[in-house]
Amino acid sequence: MNNMDDVLAGLDPEQRAVAEAVRGPVCVLAGAGTGKTRAITHRIAYAVRSGVVDPQSVLAVTFTTRAAGELRQRLRALGAPGVQARTFHAAALRQLTYFWPRVIGGEAPSVIESKLPVLAEACRLVRKNADRSELRDIASEVEWAKVTQVGPEDYPTAAAKHHRTPPVPPEEIARLYDAYEQIRRERHLVDFETILELTAAVMTEHQEVAAQIRQQYRYFVVDEYQDVNPLQKLLLDTWLGGRDDICVVGDPNQTIYSFTGATPRYLTQFAVEHPSAAVIKLVRDYRSTPQVVDLANRMAARSPHRLDLVAQRPDGPKPSFADYDDEPAEAQGAARAIRKLLDRGVPSREIAILFRVNSQSEAYEEALSKAEIPYVLRGAERFFDRPEVRQAVVLLRGAARSSATEPLASEVHHILSGVGLTPDPPGGGKAREKWESLKALADLAEDMAAEGAGLPAYVAELERRATEQHAPPVEGVTLASLHAAKGLEWDAVFLVGLTDGMLPIIYAETPEQIEEERRLLYVGITRAREHLSLSWAGARAPGARKTRRPSRFLDGLTGRTASPPRLSPSSRERRQVAAPVSCRVCAKTLVAAAEQKLGRCSTCPADYDEALLERLKAWRTATAKESKIPPYVVFTDVTLQAIAERAPVTEQELASIAGVGKVKLDRYGEAVLSLCRGA
Repeated sequence: MNNMDDVLAGLDPEQRAVAEAVRGPVCVLAGAGTGKTRAITHRIAYAVRSGVVDPQSVLAVTFTTRAAGELRQRLRALGAPGVQARTFHAAALRQLTYFWPRVIGGEAPSVIESKLPVLAEACRLVRKNADRSELRDIASEVEWAKVTQVGPEDYPTAAAKHHRTPPVPPEEIARLYDAYEQIRRERHLVDFETILELTAAVMTEHQEVAAQIRQQYRYFVVDEYQDVNPLQKLLLDTWLGGRDDICVVGDPNQTIYSFTGATPRYLTQFAVEHPSAAVIKLVRDYRSTPQVVDLANRMAARSPHRLDLVAQRPDGPKPSFADYDDEPAEAQGAARAIRKLLDRGVPSREIAILFRVNSQSEAYEEALSKAEIPYVLRGAERFFDRPEVRQAVVLLRGAARSSATEPLASEVHHILSGVGLTPDPPGGGKAREKWESLKALADLAEDMAAEGAGLPAYVAELERRATEQHAPPVEGVTLASLHAAKGLEWDAVFLVGLTDGMLPIIYAETPEQIEEERRLLYVGITRAREHLSLSWAGARAPGARKTRRPSRFLDGLTGRTASPPRLSPSSRERRQVAAPVSCRVCAKTLVAAAEQKLGRCSTCPADYDEALLERLKAWRTATAKESKIPPYVVFTDVTLQAIAERAPVTEQELASIAGVGKVKLDRYGEAVLSLCRGA
C-alpha cells in the first residue's frame, strides 16, 4: 500500500471513523463480527503512514499470543511493520527483564508457567492433601486474589464479598496462598501476576525507568478491553503516566471472565474516566446471517450496554431448537445433523459443538466416533505441544538443514509418513487425533508449495506459528467449551446441554453471575455464521426421570406460548421449546431472574407460611456450617422465598422451582421436602 488513503479503502463508515481518530482517548464499542481487528489495525497503520506517530512508539496490547501475532501480521501487510503488538505479560516481562540488573541487581527471576508444582509444595508445607484437579481450582483462587490485589490475610473476607465458591474453606486457601508466595519468593520465581505487579512497582519506585518506558511508548491500543482486570489496569495506568493517547476496543456483552477478576467496568466507564473521549460503535455484523443476528440481539436485549447488531449477510436458515429425552439422544441428534451438513459440503473444520463445561464432551465424542465423523478437542493440549507435532517439527528442521531437493509437499509427506501419516485416516480416538495433527502439517506444506516456498521457508513458518500459537486448521468437528470458543467462528454451531443448572451453571447465584451466564450464551450464538442449533435433554441417561428444564435464557425466544406436549421416555424425537415463565398471579411474562425464581412479579402479592421460611433459613444455616460453605451456595434467599411460597410436597414440584437443579435436588431435596410437608 503506497497511497496513505489506501489504508482507508474498503472500511465501512464506522470503521473509517475509528481509523481516522488517530489520537486518543478513543473508545470503540465493537459488537461480535463487526470487524474490530480490521478497524484498529487500519487505525494504527493510518496513524503511522500519515506521520502522526512513529511505529516504534506504538504498543498494541491484547490477551493471547495468537491475537498479538495476528495484529503484527496484519500491520505488516498494511505497511506498519515496526509496531509492537504483545500480550500484557509479554510486554511487562520484556521491560522487567531489561531493567532488573540496573535497578534491583543480580539475575532476573525465573518465570513459572504453572502454579501447580509450587502449590503442591505449599500443600505439603501446611499438611494438606490435594489431587491435581483440586490444585487447579486452588490455583484459580490464588490467581483471582492476585489480579484483584487481595493478599492472603484478606482472602476469606474478599471471597465472601465476591461470592466465590473455593474448592476448600477460604481460610485454607489463605494458608496455601501465603505458603505459595513464601516458596515463590525464596526460590526467586515470578508468576504471570507477579510480572505485572513488579513492572508497575519498578516504574513507580524508579522514575528514571518510568521516564524511559514512557519515552519509548507514547501511543497505546488495548484490545478486548472488557476483559481487563484490576492488576492489568494498574500496569496500563502506570505505562500511561497521566497521558491519554489510548484507544480501547471491546464489547461489554462479551464479558465472560469475571470469575478470573476481569471487569467490563473499565470499558463502560471509559468516557467517565476520559471525558474528552471519542466513543465509536461498530454494529455492522459481517459474520452472521440476519437470522443468527436477530437471535443474538434478543439474547442481549436485557443488557444495559446492548449493541443492536445489523446483519450484512444474506438470509440463512432459522436457528433450530431441539429437545431430547436424554444426553445420549441429544448427542446422536447432533451427530445426525452434522452428517447432513457434511453431505451438503460443509467442511468438518467449519462445524463446532459448544458446551458449558468440558465434562459434557464425552457423549459427543462417542456419538461422533460411532458416526465416523472426525473431531478435535479444543482447550485440551495445544497443537504445537502435542508429541507427534514436536517430533515432526524436529525431523522437518533437520531435513531443512540438509540439501534436500524434493518439492516441498513431497518432502514433507515423506517425512510425516515416517511418524504416522497414512493416505487414509484411522477410525477414531487417539490414533485419529494424531493423524489429524500430521495431516494439518501436510496441508500447510501443500498450501505453501503452491506459493513456491521451499522446506526452509516452511520450517520457518512452523516456528513462527509455534511462537504465536497459531496452529494450522485441523480437519474435524471442533468440540469446545463456550469459554474456549471466544474469538472463534464457524459456519455451523451446535449449542448443547442448555438446561437450568448447566447454563446458567448451578453455582451462579447472584444477579451478576446469572447475567454473565447469559452473556456466555450470547457469545456462543455469535460464533455461528449460518447454521445454528440449540438443544437440551430432559435427563442425563436413557430411562432416567426427566427433571431438567430448558435454560431460562431460552424463554420466549422461539415464539411459542404453549407448553410442549409430553412424550414417552422411549421417544427420541425433537420437541418444541418450553413456554416462557409467566407470573402465577397476573400472568405477565417474567424476565428478571429473581422473579422467574419466585414465579411471580416482585410487586404481585403472595401468601406464604412465615414459619416455614424461618425453618428453611435455619436449616440452610446449619447445612452451610456443616459443609463449610457460604449459605447462599446451598440456596439463595430468593430460592428459599419461592420454596416457602409454593410449599412443594413432591420432588417434581420442588424441581420446577428455578434455582433447584438436579444436583441440589439430589443433595437437599429430601430435607427441604420434609420441612415443607411438616408445614
